[in-house]
Amino acid sequence: MNYQTIDLLVDDGLAELVLNDAEPGNPMGAVFCREFGQVANELAKRGDVRAVLLRAEGRFFSVGGDVNLFSRDLDAAPAAVRDGTFGLHMGLTRLLRMDAPIVACAHASAAGGAVSLLSHCDVVYAARSARFTAAYAQLGFTCDLGATAGFASRMGIARARRFLLLSESLDADEALGAGLVDHVVADHVVAEQARATAVALAAGPTRAFGEVRRLVARSLATPLETQLEDEAQSLARAAATADAREGISAFAARRQPRFSGF
Repeated sequence: MNYQTIDLLVDDGLAELVLNDAEPGNPMGAVFCREFGQVANELAKRGDVRAVLLRAEGRFFSVGGDVNLFSRDLDAAPAAVRDGTFGLHMGLTRLLRMDAPIVACAHASAAGGAVSLLSHCDVVYAARSARFTAAYAQLGFTCDLGATAGFASRMGIARARRFLLLSESLDADEALGAGLVDHVVADHVVAEQARATAVALAAGPTRAFGEVRRLVARSLATPLETQLEDEAQSLARAAATADAREGISAFAARRQPRFSGF
């Protein structure tokens, strides 16, 4: 399927999801919101995706929500929000339920919903020149794309609340210190390093990765006794996979495992 604002490339287990509406700054407008849900649904249906690399083209990773969309008709803003979040939120839900880990490459600055999206990725690389801006409160808006959950899980509740309420703008090192990103590297190598991590994950035990992603996602909302049993059942499912048998055999033979994703 072809998209206007997103490129989707899948090769050897790695899906690259590329924001390509570069000229206006990869805004999250009506077309993007719809296409994000569609591309996530396409990825969720595929059996050959073992890792996802989220990246962008242009001067910005993304400027976030398309403010011009609201300013053209202020009375229509509530309906535009409901329409836009339908695709965005369904897309994010589908991506987070996949086994495939998500690596993000913020090669440039991000704001609003784009930062929210990054907060849900498993590994986030940031260029040293990038900035990360909350932006919502400056517009009199609350947040979307699971920002309250994503920021809280990465930054802690108090720090996430301050980031949102004060519409803070963090440089890359500040974002790293706050837990919003995982790696800060030089601009000219950030894409290369992010892709290397995504490729490595695409060669890993995909089903085990999926079990871990889901266990961690619900860990803080689950009683300990329930979480312990969930971990036991998850581990049993992983132990039944071909990748687990390969991992154990490779360990016993003192060689590197060759995982297939099954």
